[in-house]
Amino acid sequence: MTEPLLPVEASDTPTPRMLTWAKNSTLYRLERQMLTEKQLSDAIRRKAKEKFEDISETQVRACADFAIKFAYELGALNDTTYAGIATRSGVRSGRSKRAIAQRLAVKGIDRETASVALEEADDLYAAVVMARKRAFGPFRRVDLDEKRQAKELSAFARGGFGFDLAKKVFAMTAEDAEEILINGRV
Repeated sequence: MTEPLLPVEASDTPTPRMLTWAKNSTLYRLERQMLTEKQLSDAIRRKAKEKFEDISETQVRACADFAIKFAYELGALNDTTYAGIATRSGVRSGRSKRAIAQRLAVKGIDRETASVALEEADDLYAAVVMARKRAFGPFRRVDLDEKRQAKELSAFARGGFGFDLAKKVFAMTAEDAEEILINGRV
């Protein structure tokens, strides 16, 4: 007589197959783009739940921890470097310190790391870049009326720039703005 099969209880330890998958998935993700610790952890957790049917929450957490440890051992995961690169990129594309800080927080970068990275950011340079991209202030091609001025000021405000900085950019000549762009390259 055969014994009835008992339901298999979920183990707290990931199987070797799960760990191999976590390692390969980490390599795949980090080859494609730079990630923060939070982004990698979230991606591994989400995909592990999709890939393995009977995976427990403890196993999911262990797979994510294994992936993060593996990425650090490779030297491919560094939130400080990520914050520095993202900050320089944000400034070059016309984002304010406030907008960059918010984006870094969403990516899982802690406040201290973000504030260190943001020390080198120049809001005036970023505001001039934004003005050039949007044809505002000294780069304006049309006459300034009340409606246009309100539109430009509100765009600066939505971008995280203060009213005083927006007014400063508005008051610049095209030559002054170009000089800031040339001298302030990040």
